[in-house]
Amino acid sequence: MTGNDTATDGATTEGVRIDTSKPHPARMYDWFLGGKDNYPVDEEMARQLLTIDARGRDMARVNRAFMHRATRWLGKAGVRQYLDIGTGIPTEPNLHQIAQQVAPESRIVYCDNDPIVLAHAEALLRSTPEGATSYIQADARDPQTILERAGDVLDFAQPIALSMLALLHFVDDEDGAYELVARLVERLAPGSYLVLSHVTGEFDPEGAAKARAMYQGRGLTLRPRTREELTRFFDGLELVEPGVTLTAEWHPELGEPVPVAGDAPIPGYAGVARKP
Repeated sequence: MTGNDTATDGATTEGVRIDTSKPHPARMYDWFLGGKDNYPVDEEMARQLLTIDARGRDMARVNRAFMHRATRWLGKAGVRQYLDIGTGIPTEPNLHQIAQQVAPESRIVYCDNDPIVLAHAEALLRSTPEGATSYIQADARDPQTILERAGDVLDFAQPIALSMLALLHFVDDEDGAYELVARLVERLAPGSYLVLSHVTGEFDPEGAAKARAMYQGRGLTLRPRTREELTRFFDGLELVEPGVTLTAEWHPELGEPVPVAGDAPIPGYAGVARKP
C-alpha cells in the first residue's frame, strides 16, 4: 500500500479496513518521515501544513530522534518495561529495538488506534528471545482498556516507562488530556517514568492558530501547548535534567544530531520525569 492508492472512503490492507476519507495524524507523520504508508488525503494536508511551517519534516525527524535518545537514557537508568501509546506506523529503529539493544530482556507494549498501524504490527513484534513485544489496538482516550491489556505483558508492580510522544497535542483540555495522563501515571509503580514530546505555538502563535484551524476544518484536534502547559503533565513527578526543554536539546549527546533548516528552534518541547 502506498500513497498512490486512490480509495476515498476506505481501503483494506491485509484484512484491516482503513478510513481514507480524511487525514490521520499517524499517516501524515509517516509522510513527513518519507514513508509510503499514507494516502493522498494525508499528503495533501501535510503539504498544506508545510505552507505554514516549511520544517514539518524536520519536526518529525527531531521528535523521532528524541524517542531514540530518551529510550537509551531510560535503558541505562535500569528501565526494562515500556508502554508506548500513540505508536504510529513502524519506522526502524523502533522503540523496542533501541530498548533491547540496551537490555535484551526489555518488554514493550505498543498502542495505537489507527488500523494501518495494526496492519504493520508484525514489525512491532520482532522481539529478542529474552524480551517481549506486544501491540494493542485501542484509543489513547480509553486508558482502562490499555491498562488491562498491557497487564498481560507488563508487570505494573515494577517500574514502567510510559511514552506518549507527539500525542497529547491531539487531545484538547476539554477532552481530558491532563486527566488521561494522571490516570495512567496513577497505575504506575514508583520508579516509573513519563516521557512526553509536544508541539508548541509559542514561537509562531499566528502559524499555530492557522494549523489548528486547518485541523478543525477536517474534524481533527490540534492543541499546541506552551512549555508551562506541558510541564503541568508532570505534576507530582521528578523531572529528569534538563527538565522540559526544546525537543532537540534533551540530552543531545545520546544520539546523532538532526540537521534542520534555518536557525530558529523547532517548535516542540519534551521531557522525562520519574514517579517517586
